[in-house]
Amino acid sequence: MNSAGPTETTPVLEARGVCMAYAGAGAPLTVLDGADLVLHAGEKVAIVGASGSGKSTLMHLLGGLDQPTGGEVRWQGRTVDFSRGADLGQMRNRLLGFVYQFHHLLPEFTALENVAMPLRIRRLPRVEAEARAQSILDRVGLAARAGHLPGQLSGGERQRVALARAIVTEPCCVLADEPTGNLDRATARQIFELIDQLCIDSGTAFLIVTHDLELAARADRRLTLREGRLVPFDD
Repeated sequence: MNSAGPTETTPVLEARGVCMAYAGAGAPLTVLDGADLVLHAGEKVAIVGASGSGKSTLMHLLGGLDQPTGGEVRWQGRTVDFSRGADLGQMRNRLLGFVYQFHHLLPEFTALENVAMPLRIRRLPRVEAEARAQSILDRVGLAARAGHLPGQLSGGERQRVALARAIVTEPCCVLADEPTGNLDRATARQIFELIDQLCIDSGTAFLIVTHDLELAARADRRLTLREGRLVPFDD
């Protein structure tokens, strides 16, 4: 990471000419070919695209989970150094939250314990971590379900717990990969309304991959991943 600090106008997340190619028996398979993105605080941006277009690959690169074969990723103006190992993990824990189509909650832990987990990874004392987790569960309307295991919650409740876990660290940006893809229409709308409110309340930016054009239309901007690049959505 470079040493320059963020300013109020610094994008929370950037992709500059990001490329991703995989070696194969023949020619390399190019998935991303110079993708560019700028995301600001409090902004909701939806990415749509055909199945297999590279949307999840892009999210993994933006989240520092995989290293691009070209270009750069920036978090709050700082170029992500993929060689930094543990330091990179700490930066990811501090700056980013993640939500997936399947909630990925730990089944043996309660909703409260799942939400507190990122804070416990930071080595916050249990009492402090769980107090903050309880506050976030209250914000997403699940204060009364804090002691329930994931298997005792509905699909919509599990996804709200996953959202709470993503924002408990007060990240500058949440990467959401098909966050409503496993939900019925009514529940999906509730989750998106919750995302709307979280953006307003906290100023957290959301980058949302979705196949649902109705929900994507509610974002501040829509982009399409086409031929390895992000382009404005064409109605």
